[in-house]
Amino acid sequence: MLRSVTEIPARFRCIFSQFPYFNYVQSNALDDILYTNRNFVASAPTGSGKTVLFELAIIRLLMESTEPWQNVKAVYISPIKALCSQQYENWKQKFGRLGLNCKELTGDTEVDDLFEIQNSHLIMTTPEKWDSMTRKWKDNCYLQLIQLFLIDEVHVVKDTQRGATLEAVISRMKAMNTCRGFEDQRSNTRFVAVSATIPNILDIACWLSDSVGPATCIEMDESHRPVKLRKVVLGFPCSNSQTEFKFDLSLNYKMANIIQTYSDQKPSLVFCSTRKGVQQSAEVLAKDARFVMSIDHKERLVKYADSLIDSKLKDLVLFGVGYHHAGIDVSDRKVIEDAFTKGDLPVLFTTSTLAMGMNLPAHLVVIKSTAHYVGGTCQEYSEADILQMTGRAGRPQFDTSATAVIMTKLQTKDKYTKVLSGAETIESSLHLNLLEHLNAEIVLHTISNVNMALDWIRSTFLYIRAMKNPAHYGFTSDLDKLGIEAKLQDLCLKNLMALSDVGLITMDEDVNIKPTETGKLMARYCVAFDTIKYFTSISGMESLSDLVTMVSKSKEFSDIQLRVNEKRILNTLNKDKNRITIRFPMEGKIKNNEMKVNCLIQAQLGCIPVQDFGLSQDMSKIFKNGVRVSKCLADILYHLPQRNFSALLSALILAKCFRAKLWENSPYVSRQLDKIGLSLATAMVNAGLTTFSKIEQTNTRELELIVNRHPPFGNQIRERILSLPKYELRLEQLPVYSNSAAEISVTVNMRNFDQLIAKKTPLSHHYITVIIGDCDNNVVFFQKLSDTVFMKSGTWSRKICIARAAKGGEISVNLISSEYVGLDIHQRVSVFYSAKPFGVGNSGRESSLSSISKGTSMTVDDPVEVISQDHRAQTTTLTNNVNCTDALHKDSPKLKIEKRQCNHFCKNKEQCGHDCCKVGVQVVLKRTVKPVLHFSSYLRDLVSRNETFMETPVKRLKMRMHHRSETAKVQQYILPAASRSDQKHGCTEIRSQAVDFSEDFLSAENMFHLELHQDVSDCTQEDQSAVTRTWEANHFSESASSKSIHHNGSHPSSDPFSVNFALGVEDWSHHSIEHLYNNHRTSLCPAKEMLVGDFTNAPPCAATIKTSPSNHANDIRNGTQNFFTKRMTKGGGIKCSLLGDNDCTEFEDFLGIFDGLL
Repeated sequence: MLRSVTEIPARFRCIFSQFPYFNYVQSNALDDILYTNRNFVASAPTGSGKTVLFELAIIRLLMESTEPWQNVKAVYISPIKALCSQQYENWKQKFGRLGLNCKELTGDTEVDDLFEIQNSHLIMTTPEKWDSMTRKWKDNCYLQLIQLFLIDEVHVVKDTQRGATLEAVISRMKAMNTCRGFEDQRSNTRFVAVSATIPNILDIACWLSDSVGPATCIEMDESHRPVKLRKVVLGFPCSNSQTEFKFDLSLNYKMANIIQTYSDQKPSLVFCSTRKGVQQSAEVLAKDARFVMSIDHKERLVKYADSLIDSKLKDLVLFGVGYHHAGIDVSDRKVIEDAFTKGDLPVLFTTSTLAMGMNLPAHLVVIKSTAHYVGGTCQEYSEADILQMTGRAGRPQFDTSATAVIMTKLQTKDKYTKVLSGAETIESSLHLNLLEHLNAEIVLHTISNVNMALDWIRSTFLYIRAMKNPAHYGFTSDLDKLGIEAKLQDLCLKNLMALSDVGLITMDEDVNIKPTETGKLMARYCVAFDTIKYFTSISGMESLSDLVTMVSKSKEFSDIQLRVNEKRILNTLNKDKNRITIRFPMEGKIKNNEMKVNCLIQAQLGCIPVQDFGLSQDMSKIFKNGVRVSKCLADILYHLPQRNFSALLSALILAKCFRAKLWENSPYVSRQLDKIGLSLATAMVNAGLTTFSKIEQTNTRELELIVNRHPPFGNQIRERILSLPKYELRLEQLPVYSNSAAEISVTVNMRNFDQLIAKKTPLSHHYITVIIGDCDNNVVFFQKLSDTVFMKSGTWSRKICIARAAKGGEISVNLISSEYVGLDIHQRVSVFYSAKPFGVGNSGRESSLSSISKGTSMTVDDPVEVISQDHRAQTTTLTNNVNCTDALHKDSPKLKIEKRQCNHFCKNKEQCGHDCCKVGVQVVLKRTVKPVLHFSSYLRDLVSRNETFMETPVKRLKMRMHHRSETAKVQQYILPAASRSDQKHGCTEIRSQAVDFSEDFLSAENMFHLELHQDVSDCTQEDQSAVTRTWEANHFSESASSKSIHHNGSHPSSDPFSVNFALGVEDWSHHSIEHLYNNHRTSLCPAKEMLVGDFTNAPPCAATIKTSPSNHANDIRNGTQNFFTKRMTKGGGIKCSLLGDNDCTEFEDFLGIFDGLL
């Protein structure tokens, strides 16, 4: 008895406005699905109205809720994307009237999709998509609000390719339901599944059991199909020597007879395995068959043909034959679909993908050959594909009967007869694809040991069928329940060992299981086990070209087929002297799928147009998967035990290239802007606008002329560029003296911070990665910085220490954008390592690490400004490179390590994935030094050097004086004054004598650079360059404002020696003699070697004081007084001279300030 639509509440009747009564299948299921909350399973023929059962289940959910339906969430899952799209369009119109929001999630994995379901009530998705989204369901509260789970085509669990994913997803939803049941008994998830006619539908019901028992089950046979379907399986002979291609070709010549026999002069739909086979079959039929058509019918066909672009298709349509596949233009496809739907096109040949994507029912459906090519190999159609294609037969609005014909080999005729009759038992395929799903459950902590793995197996359809048919899964049929469970446990253990061998999990002696970082990445990005295994074998020296080749070989692209008619186009893209070709050409001809994928990737990144529509579709599919595969590769390389800088940097760049669909050095940066495609980007490149900065500086009206657009298009382009973040990178080496490590300060500034804040630019998910590597190919620093970090203050800074590389001191500093080409910064700089103070023992060698690089240029080594500093170095983060920090501590014992809590806002820091949440963040603290003076950081630096490094000669002189019993008199350490008259003699030569004073200086040769020479002008060019930017002391007689030294008697000439005192980078112009004298009047000093003079704008360098060791002892013994003085020269150097007794009075007290330093 048929049930009336009026039995449901009035407010929901609009959902079923197309019919007044439910059909037989729907009427029998009405009570169980509308008036109870039990799990429900239905088995009915294709076309029997099973979709209405889902709609009744949704109405049941609404009946128990109140508007505005805040807690209503239902998921519809189907193995076919086209069905998801059809349901989305259908339910958006029907349930939109009731205030429900629908969301279709069928794309590739995106983290953002977890937030898409926040305001959605009905979610349409595929098993693969829902698998990726539920792999972190414990971290998303919205996934735990699912109250209704609708499963279409549940018999697909048998499919060897996709069945395992569907089974794993349903089992995970059951686990989620169990966890919710423990917390709230009223918040269970209801499961409603429908299937084609299968004999063991009760096994599905047992699998989807609830707390009461197995799910409610309704089973209908073919007699209840609205349009009666006649099923015919025809077997044709095929010898062992005959290939699949030849067999398929032979069926073309039998097509005319089959259509004439079974079509009844009504529209016929023929499914072929390949695109080429579609065109060949259509051409053969157009020659062999003649369709009886009226004049009006022929005129309509002529009109259709005139609107087509494909010339071959245009000729065939005039004969009443058409073809349809993904390789023809979109407009042509729409014309063909319209003609066939209206019944004007008698026969349509198409690929099997049309059965999944388009709803074009026909009176006759023919499946020409049951084999098709998948990943380069020939495979039989799955049962789901066969049922889906035969389900297209029958048009309810036109026919009461339909026919489905399968053309296959004689050897497989019985198999497909059982498939069409529904007599083939549904088995699980999870055991064939257990690795990926076991790893996903381990990451979810559903499995933490072997026993829990067996518990998870018990929740799968595999367990249900293994108990009833153990022989199908490789077990002996005489095993009991315990024996079968032991075999399943061994199966789990075998797969766990395979995961452990690749490093995806760790197992201890008690077989406790924990996921590794690589295993988490495999689960997060839904990457195949074979792909991960290939990625972990990387050497570390791979270039960008090598990584493109590696990604091309991923299992995710195994379904991309190389067709014969594509080889010429691909070979032209690879190598052609007369055209633009790909960036990294491959050797030889394009001859396999991997080379095709590689060529298409490079063509897309290089903005090389590909005219073939089929290749364009393959390219789109490649980049959908390539984004997550390249991201996974970059993250895997980062988490490997040995971080290799070259490969990691290339992987980061490649991941960004996949996201932007451009090479990192591409001039087509404007293609990343809204409303700009390849043609407009090419126009900008031809006009020389190859960077964001050039486009920004161009007048908006000129931009519109270049791209041939009307105002305000130029303003929109400029506004989009102004909203992009722009960065600059600043490096500064810090004064840490060590032969094994150095320290630098890295600062990243957002140059347009004020503009972005003023415009209130909305935050995106964009981030940058700062990565630094050394000459040994080691990663010494790595950190990701999101734009939210810069939107707070506009800057980020970090002190980094690095260990010295064996192959050199050069480092590579890189700032990589996650999404945009044209914002990266690449800089190569040299680091200076030394355990001695700057300028001492290094011949005046300097480092020029400090620089600023702006992010508007992609050119490597593009410094805008270079600031000369005395020493720089580099380090890893404090949390990631402890060895480097330890190396620094060996030379700098004044550092101590403490730990602080990290800044992550994780709910449970013991179970989250951040290492810093568990162990803390290391902080290097310097021991506080008691401040001596506050007027100059240079003096504080002197204090630090005095405490850290070896004793200076002056310091030893002081220490020797302090150890004497009597008080030392300053008078004896002062040089004698020379009379002004002696200056006329030009006395610039001083005799050498071996005295204690000179021995004190010479004994410190390892600390001071001693150099004997007669005059600076006599030095070689090499010596002069060694003392560049130093305070240069000339002969005493050359100082116009100082006193000369005059000695009685003749003295043989001798070379003076120079002493370098390391000076800091401070500006002494603010520290006048009067200021220092007033603040330190009471200071005492036994030695009076004071550097005096105008220090304004003194460059950072070392002071060179020249004197002669010959007469120092005599001068000291004679008690004569002289003081050194310094004056700036025009060339930037400083001349030194001596002051006599009358000139040194005002400096005696001033010299006391060095007591605490020296």
